[in-house]
Amino acid sequence: MSAKAPAPPLADLQPVRRALISVSDKHGIVELGRALAARGVEILSTGGTAKALVDAGVKVTQVSEYTGSPEIMGGRVKTLHPRVHGGILMRGDMDDADLAKVGGKPIDLVVVNLYPFEQTVAKGSASHAEVIEEIDIGGPSMVRSAAKSHPRVTVLVDPSDYAAVLAELAEKNGTTLATRARLAAKAFAHTAAYDGAIAAYLSREDDPLYPQYLTLTFEKGYKLRYGENPHQTGAFYRERTAPEGSLARAESLGAGGKELSFNNFVDVQAALDAVREFDAAKVSGCVIVKHTNPCGTAIAETLDEAYRVARDADPVSAFGGIVALNREVDEVTAKSMSEIFLECIVAPSFSGKALEILRAKKNLRLLAASAAPSADRVQLDYRKIGGGLAAMSADLSGEGEVERARVVTKRAPTDEELRALSFAWRVTKHVKSNAIVLAKPGEGAGVLRTVGVGAGQMSRVVSVEIALRKAGELAKGSVLGSDAFFPFPDGVETAARGGITAIAQPGGSVKDAEVIAAADAAGIAMVFTGVRHFRH
Repeated sequence: MSAKAPAPPLADLQPVRRALISVSDKHGIVELGRALAARGVEILSTGGTAKALVDAGVKVTQVSEYTGSPEIMGGRVKTLHPRVHGGILMRGDMDDADLAKVGGKPIDLVVVNLYPFEQTVAKGSASHAEVIEEIDIGGPSMVRSAAKSHPRVTVLVDPSDYAAVLAELAEKNGTTLATRARLAAKAFAHTAAYDGAIAAYLSREDDPLYPQYLTLTFEKGYKLRYGENPHQTGAFYRERTAPEGSLARAESLGAGGKELSFNNFVDVQAALDAVREFDAAKVSGCVIVKHTNPCGTAIAETLDEAYRVARDADPVSAFGGIVALNREVDEVTAKSMSEIFLECIVAPSFSGKALEILRAKKNLRLLAASAAPSADRVQLDYRKIGGGLAAMSADLSGEGEVERARVVTKRAPTDEELRALSFAWRVTKHVKSNAIVLAKPGEGAGVLRTVGVGAGQMSRVVSVEIALRKAGELAKGSVLGSDAFFPFPDGVETAARGGITAIAQPGGSVKDAEVIAAADAAGIAMVFTGVRHFRH
């Protein structure tokens, strides 16, 4: 078998004389077309793209006119032609003769993005036949051809890259090899993700959440300062379809002289998840996280009060912590937060005065993350394990579970205890197992706060002991949330000695009767939610 002839060396700078434009996402396409036409670039186009350009006054040659072949099968076949792919794949002078034989011309720029397959699937209302029609064939073929030919051809699959390419053309009268190589890599990632989405859809059978073939596509955002420890390296990768409100879409409003580390990212996510338990339309909420666990959590009428109460719940741990807030940071709250060293603050937004105050703090990072993605959106959590990936649906429940819980003791919780139990329960969900959270009302209208947290212990009774020790005298009159059932009465007995008055737990232990009896003996009110919230 004879070897393929290698492509001849080409100059770093390549002009753009002819462009093929055929896009589904038409953002910025008119502006791009006008700019190319102003440079004298001949534009080939198809269907709706050609109409949009022509309507905007841009001169276009229809691809069917260029190829001499009409579109057929309702547009299914229009660019699969030797004049198109030959024009893209030709290698400089060495392929001129072959291209001339089929009547083709060199194509230097390919601007293509694909049929909206993923968006059609995501709607949930499209029929299988409609989804299949959104599988693009000609588009990926042109993109792959152009990306393979990047020594000569520039390929654009993302409207966000249009401006940079136009700027380079204006400055250098061509595109550089570095630019073409970067765009080629992006193009192959684009088609790989597209094919992955199709494979997932076709292999999901009766289980749309867990298809047979799962392709996850990420793009490197930037290098991290270091990994979990300073001797480890790290990088942050952004999910290609990350929704607004996710940490990947958060806006950095002040880096404070150093970038986030691996641990910072993990802690910020933990804090953000926890504070979103509390509806900003109803209460101001603050969560302070240290080593992925909430060390102080509070809700109050004002944001400043919520922050100060959360900080004072465990002031030692709050130092150097991550603060998450559920409302815009105002000047008063910013002044309070500037009083101690904090690693990072994440909130929906910051007022101008707040930014002015907080940006003066050395090494304090500020992140603006808008409202949480819709709970209706299918979300999976992943954990990398040796040789594979464990996936599960995200734990999005919590609100209302205490209010709907079954009272199992002789005494039912009072209204005040029930409100505090609901608060403690939603915090418990974000503490590492075995998780115990003590909470009680604070001074001021509507204030609820944690007073002690026990996390990550191998036995539940030890977590209770730690939470009580953290709370000290504040434990008396507090309520307790437990992320899983008490396997023995000792946890409840220990809580009773510490002055706990009410408990929320899932129930389900073989010793539930003994646990309930221990609560009754101590006069503790206890409810079973029937839901476990382990966090490993």
